[in-house]
Amino acid sequence: MAGDWLKPLLPRRRTLALLASALAAPKAVARLTTHDSRITPFAPVVPGYRIQFPRDEGSHPDFRIEWWYITGWLNEPARPLGFQITFFRARPSLKHDNPSAFNPRQIMVAHAALSDPAHGRLLHAQRAAREGFALAGADSGRTRVWIDDWRLHQEARSYRAWIPTHEFSIDLVLDAVQPPLLQGDNGFSRKGPAPESASYYYSLPQLKVEGDVTRGGKKLRVAGSAWLDHEWSSQYLEKGATGWDWIGINLSDGAALMAFRMRDRHGGPYWAGGALRRADGSRRVFSPTDIRFTPRREWRSARTGTSYPVSWVVRAGDLELAIEPLFDDQEHDTRASSGTIYWEGAVRALRAGKPVGLGYLELTGYWRRMEL
Repeated sequence: MAGDWLKPLLPRRRTLALLASALAAPKAVARLTTHDSRITPFAPVVPGYRIQFPRDEGSHPDFRIEWWYITGWLNEPARPLGFQITFFRARPSLKHDNPSAFNPRQIMVAHAALSDPAHGRLLHAQRAAREGFALAGADSGRTRVWIDDWRLHQEARSYRAWIPTHEFSIDLVLDAVQPPLLQGDNGFSRKGPAPESASYYYSLPQLKVEGDVTRGGKKLRVAGSAWLDHEWSSQYLEKGATGWDWIGINLSDGAALMAFRMRDRHGGPYWAGGALRRADGSRRVFSPTDIRFTPRREWRSARTGTSYPVSWVVRAGDLELAIEPLFDDQEHDTRASSGTIYWEGAVRALRAGKPVGLGYLELTGYWRRMEL
């Protein structure tokens, strides 16, 4: 599965420019304030909206920020590898009376990473460009997002991801074997006490993955499982919150768990939530009081001096899991595109000391508070 399928779509080109201002990192949006009547307002996230498929699988350009976020495990247990691919679409605050084609009406940012224990640290890459001129964009309707030759396209109930970088390349097909899991109240996911602090959010857990990963000129045929999040919002991180801890776990019996907590300025819980799809297909949505994240061990980055709690006990209702990283050094430095540093990596879930699932852990706001 080489990248030949891309050649008729788009030749290799340089992106227009790196994003100079800080975007929110994965799952973060800051509060919007504006007093200029010429600036087009962002669409609000409100209760009662019904997510529909395939209408809502593509871009929602009236909202401030949106992302398609894929994480997964490959070739477990023979040779475990973790991978992450994220495409962001961000709409800046712009005056609607500016007709210039160079006016950056949408900004696209992408992060990609490979977690290889044999390498000992995260391999990652990033890109950013303004939408337009065929260099970057996000289509409405079905999922089709791209920056230059980095692409994520939806084909029926499958997704095709092609991410070529200097250190590695990822070429994968991801097949949906379960229906979408609506997070929160039928896709309306609260992120804080304020009613407007919310997003529209659904997941596709237990994706079946096949494809190729190339490193050092050597192509490895891979297979495994993955998790896709699609989320969009206009107002997200409240002033009282400093960052969040998040897990998405594909459990070995076919179940799937998403849990998160927003942290306050003192590191304590500010808000929390999550959802469990059981093996029989039934769903439970968790309230803030149902979720508890208890750190067990920290790792300190020699590069940035940031300490992250990489080992946890997570309780969601009556389900308790130990979360252990594939390896400790899975820190992302994305200051060149999204202006932040965070930890995101492959983890195992254990119950009573026995492996029961594979997934990803995301830790933000430990380097410094998430800001836009």
